Amino acid sequence: MSTTQSSKIEIINAPTSKINEVDFKNLSFGSVFSDHLFECDFKNGEWQQPVIKPYAPLLLDPSSRVFHYGQAIFEGMKAYKDENNDVWLFRPDQNYIRFNTSAVRMAMPEVPEDIFLNGLNQLLRLDEAWIKKGKGNALYIRPFMIATGTGVIANPSNEYKFMIILSPVSSYYSGDVKVIIAEHYSRAANGGIGAAKAAGNYAAQFYPTTLANKEGFQQIIWTDDATHTKLEEAGTMNVFFRINDTLLTAPVSERILDGVTRKTLIDLAKSEGITVEIRSVLVSELVEASKNGTLKEIFGAGTAAVVSPISGFSYQDVYHELPKIENTMALQLKTKLENIQNKLDADPFGWTVKV
Repeated sequence: MSTTQSSKIEIINAPTSKINEVDFKNLSFGSVFSDHLFECDFKNGEWQQPVIKPYAPLLLDPSSRVFHYGQAIFEGMKAYKDENNDVWLFRPDQNYIRFNTSAVRMAMPEVPEDIFLNGLNQLLRLDEAWIKKGKGNALYIRPFMIATGTGVIANPSNEYKFMIILSPVSSYYSGDVKVIIAEHYSRAANGGIGAAKAAGNYAAQFYPTTLANKEGFQQIIWTDDATHTKLEEAGTMNVFFRINDTLLTAPVSERILDGVTRKTLIDLAKSEGITVEIRSVLVSELVEASKNGTLKEIFGAGTAAVVSPISGFSYQDVYHELPKIENTMALQLKTKLENIQNKLDADPFGWTVKV
């Protein structure tokens, strides 16, 4: 195992690579990880020496506050390899900004740009072989931070660990996605942490999602916590509705995550001359549009799934099947987005960043 220094980052190389043990044609999303990880600790009020080292388990004190008070945040990003074997990130500045927005909301220290982005770039260069070419292939990037300070007093931690791990991926969802509209459970509430990528947000939705799964639905469309009349997110994704030829999506708020894919699709749609309305969408409006035939599409949008078409929804025990149409708006936007991400089309927006 060799050790080197690179731009203030200590690099400890894995003695061997496990890449040849991986079947890249049959990947289960987020279950396989590359040879190395990035790690940097926050202690005594400042960030310590960052290190890239072999991927391995962590050793944490049982009283680490992440276990007791849930100070944990994360991001989701992807790296792509083009036909020239160059590696590209997609709007990494937006993930960096949102990560620190989440940190502030969870009373955690902000991560300096040099540590976050420089560390990520060097990690990607080291594990570049894990990024496979071709549309649908990518290296999923999971930056995260946890509270590692010890003691069970209910205060913010004084120590934290920031890490980045990498996972080769292909597709996320496959097959039809059917959803149920939430009538009781809520993903987030005003004044809460719905706009942060906090780990607890996802843990809290597992139970109602499990109930939906038992009824034959893959995900839930979440509604507002106060009245359950406004449509907000779909599972772990932002959600879009196409009524006639207008694309509708809810505005971001304290309850709704400011998704990078969401804002990208809005800009792409507008550039294609599609009418986009960013406003509250009522459950009653969706049901009525389904009944009168003006509801054409529903699709989720997020880094993992990119664009995930929804085939139908259930509300108050009534199932509404969406029409089968060719060349959907979801497919058009997904194709344009993936072509930009994979450098198959020009990027007039300046979203792609070379590693």
